[in-house]
Amino acid sequence: METHERRIEAQFYRAHGLGNDYLVFEASAPGEEGGWALSPQAVQAICRRGTGEGSDGIVVLMENEPPAGDPFPLRMFNPDGSEFERSGNGLRILASFLRRTDRVGSEPFLVRSGGRPIEMTVHGVEPGGIYDVSVRMGRARPTPAAVELEGSRLVGQVGIGGSARLFHPRLGPVEFQPVSVGNPHAVVFTDDLSESNLREVGSFLTGHPAFRAGTNVQLARVEGSGRLRIAIWERGVGRTPASGTSSCAAAVAAVHQGRILPGSVEVGMEGGTLQVSVGRDLEVVLRGPVQEVCVGRLTAGFLATL
Repeated sequence: METHERRIEAQFYRAHGLGNDYLVFEASAPGEEGGWALSPQAVQAICRRGTGEGSDGIVVLMENEPPAGDPFPLRMFNPDGSEFERSGNGLRILASFLRRTDRVGSEPFLVRSGGRPIEMTVHGVEPGGIYDVSVRMGRARPTPAAVELEGSRLVGQVGIGGSARLFHPRLGPVEFQPVSVGNPHAVVFTDDLSESNLREVGSFLTGHPAFRAGTNVQLARVEGSGRLRIAIWERGVGRTPASGTSSCAAAVAAVHQGRILPGSVEVGMEGGTLQVSVGRDLEVVLRGPVQEVCVGRLTAGFLATL
């Protein structure tokens, strides 16, 4: 990650999507002093629970009032300090912040993350600070190339829907469906969604050198017409109770392999349920609740340690 001259303001907004929590910060105006310098070490310190503010990631709004019609530019970071392309929950939390600060209304608007414009809509705000937010994730790509998967490391023949296999020293060949929804995923269909299996399979795939950029991992089980249950191992995070892009990837994999029909897919996770619409062309829309929690400010003493 490059350190930029523009600094990040000390104020933050916290919200969560089904228990997956993010902090939203804003970049300072060019040349403005104070705040903190964006670096992997600073992100790690802020996200660390117990000694920092604690979160599953950080979203930085790089420009708070772009020209009319232009996307809001943003950057997204994992708790380990690594920058990544997009997060369905992180995006929806950013949308709630923009609505809360009256920068958007009920009409669709654009943000830009990972170099791509993304359309979002805040459909309403319920009592208790619960925002109903949808994100048009774009067209998913269920191919090895889309997730930067090195084909020479795969084992066996290509499976149903173009699924791939990597050899695990204890489990043998692990079959998964590669899916990109703007970030990389490996979806493993299995009846065993236990924590022990998630830890073993998730840590194996997410750190496997065959994935040049790493990958997020989902264990997925079809539970009926239009319903999935998943367990999630996130790149740069580990086990997590909910994830928007993971929900999208699992729904796409199920539709792509013919396990579920195109249309609305209900994806259940430890943290709750999200709705994913998957078209026949694999265009994806994610919708679900965001709960605001608090606004705050990093103290001068803490900032001095970053």
